[in-house]
Formats: sequence, C-alpha cells, structure tokens
Amino acid sequence: MMHCRRNVIVLLILLLLLIIPLSCYAIRSIPNGRIVDSLFDRFTEAPDYRNGVGCPLSSTVNYNRGGVGGGGINNNNNIVSSCDVSLVHIAMTLDSEYLRGSIAAVHSILRHASCPENIFFHLIAAEFDSSSPRVLTQLVRSTFPSLNFKVYIFREDTVINLISSSIRSALENPLNYARNYLGDILDPCVDRVIYLDSDLIVVDDVTKLWTTPLTESKLIGAPEYCHANFSAYFTSAFWSDPVLSRVFGSRKPCYFNTGVMVMDLAKWRRGNYRKRIENWMELQRKRRIYDLGSLPPFLLVFGGNVAAIDHRWNQHGLGGDNVRGSCRSLHPGPVSLLHWSGKGKPWVRLDSGKPCPLDHLWQPYDLVKHHHQHHHHHHQQQ
Repeated sequence: MMHCRRNVIVLLILLLLLIIPLSCYAIRSIPNGRIVDSLFDRFTEAPDYRNGVGCPLSSTVNYNRGGVGGGGINNNNNIVSSCDVSLVHIAMTLDSEYLRGSIAAVHSILRHASCPENIFFHLIAAEFDSSSPRVLTQLVRSTFPSLNFKVYIFREDTVINLISSSIRSALENPLNYARNYLGDILDPCVDRVIYLDSDLIVVDDVTKLWTTPLTESKLIGAPEYCHANFSAYFTSAFWSDPVLSRVFGSRKPCYFNTGVMVMDLAKWRRGNYRKRIENWMELQRKRRIYDLGSLPPFLLVFGGNVAAIDHRWNQHGLGGDNVRGSCRSLHPGPVSLLHWSGKGKPWVRLDSGKPCPLDHLWQPYDLVKHHHQHHHHHHQQQ
C-alpha cells in the first residue's frame, strides 16, 4: 500500500514538472527578494512618454491579436490593434546580439515623438535566437510597459537556403533578410511601414519620416547617395553579362542604405516584390553577381525608382573603426537620424573605453543600468 502511494506521489510530481515551465520569464527587478533573470536585470525601465496636444485618438480592442507580443496597452489598459488607422508603424529586428541597440533605438523614437502613444512597433525575432522570442517579448514589455508592439517569429528556414556567403559573416545573419518578408510577416491591414536597423537613434519626430509621399510608381522611400560608386556593389561577372547589365534599363540607379526605408506594403504585396528579390538571391547562388549580403537585391529591384528622402534621415556609416583612426564625422547639414552602420557599434566601443566622439550622442538613449545611472548622475551634476 505504501509502495503504491509512493508511486502516485512520484507520478504527480512528474506531471507538475511537465505542466509548470522550467524557466521563469519576465520576472521584474523588485525589492521583495524574488529571483531576477540576469537578462531582465540589465535594463532600467524607460520613462513613460505620453502624447502631446493634437494627437489623433487611437481606437482600441479588448483582445490580443495573437503573435508572441500582442498589441500595446494604452492608458486605459486596452490593447491597441495594429490595424488602427491612426498609428505610425515601425518595423525592426530583435535579437540578443543587438538587443541593447534596439532598446536604445526605441527609446530615442519615443523621446522625440510628438505622439509616442500612436507609434506601433513590429519587432521581428529569430526563431532560434539564444534568447527565445518569448523572453525578448517580455523584456521589451518590462522596459517599455506602455509600448504598442508585437513580436513576430521569423522562420530562418524561409531564407537560409537563399543566403550566399558574404565579405562579412555578420551580413549572412538570416535576420538581415527579414525586411524582404515584411509584406508576409506583418498583419495584412498594415499597408505602410518604416523599416529601421537596430544600430541607430532618431533625434527628430519620426512622424515627419512617416509622412514621406510615395508616388504611384514608387514602393519605397530612402535617402539616396548618387555620388557613390554604384558599379562597385556588383561583380565584374554581373557587368560583363550583356543581359544582366541592362537590368536597370532607362533607370538611373543610386546607392541607398536599406537600414532606413519607408515602404508601401500594399504595393509590395500586389507586385509580389518578395519573389522579385528572391529571384536575384537565387541567381546569386549560381553566378556570384555581388559580394555584400541583403543590400544588392534591393538595389537591383528598386535602384533608380526610390522616393528620395532628405539625407538628414540617415546619417549612416558612423560605425567606422576608431582603433584604425577611422571614426566618422557627421555629414554637413541638419541631422534627424544617426546610423552606426559598419563594423563598430557604439555600445561596444563605449564599454571598451575607446569610443568615437559621436558614440557619446548615442549614450543618453542607452537603458543598460550602469550606463543609464552614470549618465543620469553626470547630468545631475552639470
């Protein structure tokens, strides 16, 4: 009898272990002695940014639209639907390697927005990231408790067989290609989105970027750089082919950086532009027509047909190598967005004690606790 009872107890314990998750997610840093996950303890909670006068009222729904992150929660604790027509939509990737940059980027956007409660963030997380999409979701919620956002899982097998080797291994990360699939990933009701990289900060009202006009023939808007050597982005095998080299036809293509784009997803879906980009990636696997990662297919499809946006919205290339003396300076003119594209990232250089001068402009948006507290203390002393 005792033996049977012992077996029943053991069985009940095993069942409980199966039912209760082994990992305890999203435990906030609170003073009552509960266990705190080290990842969650890294970031301080951001200030609660509220709308100014004259902002459009957002409609709400009382259900979660699904996905990992669901909708955002407004002042009345109602969930904001991503289909709300009053919203500004921003898409970014979210992964453990660039998490600190993503958090700082979101913080900068909210701080400078005239209507922060009308911004909806679509965050794309890799299926097999070292921190699961659910953990990343709950970390974002703990850092920005009132943020409107949803986390989507990007299935890496969608693109893994299309990726060719690149001159920099970092450019081969499948998440770099998530921007190709925004028309499929995001809710069908989202017909316009700003795509932003994770290594940037916005120092202006993002609504100004959102309202960029896209004419009938143009699907994307971005700052263009027509002085750049466009031919350098493709191999001699591409330019020597009489058929491929005529792909631009009467277009006059200019280089543009895909880390900042305004995208018309309605036109994107209708024209099946995801497939057009994939076709070039498939050809690259066979013929090696470019050396960089996810950029050249965008240049091939859209080069010469981009709605030009003021250069102030992508002061890129700030990731120059300070060890080799190649810290970049700002381009002439006003600045609305600073972008650390390139190898060097501001949080890495700041931690190493060898920052470039412009890295200090990124630092006030950093929500990692020791940096945030140091900056706040320094600010109080001034």
